[in-house]
Amino acid sequence: QVQLVESGGGLVQAGGSLRLSCVASGSIFRINAMGWYRQAPGKQRELVATITGSDRTNYADSVKGRFTISRDNDKNTLYLQMNSLKPEDTAGYYCAAGWTVLGLPTMRYWGQGTQVTVSS
Repeated sequence: QVQLVESGGGLVQAGGSLRLSCVASGSIFRINAMGWYRQAPGKQRELVATITGSDRTNYADSVKGRFTISRDNDKNTLYLQMNSLKPEDTAGYYCAAGWTVLGLPTMRYWGQGTQVTVSS
């Protein structure tokens, strides 16, 4: 099993920045892909960004150029730096971990989420 704990969410004005963190523990040797997803009220969960063991990253078009995913392997921590935040970025943000299948990240474990609210 892998446990994921997110932190760093909060309330910020439009144009501001936040950095989310996700600490992984447990059987992390199985993991070679991690990512951030978000879900707004009344909407489906959507991909924000993923990163693989070879540091290949992928971003949703809506966040490209504003968000950056990164990780610190020594700290078993995944980050999401969010800049130029918009009200439409308001959502619960979830950390996920898994492995690549045919080169594509496949998430198996999920955190409890952290709320990000962007005011206009």
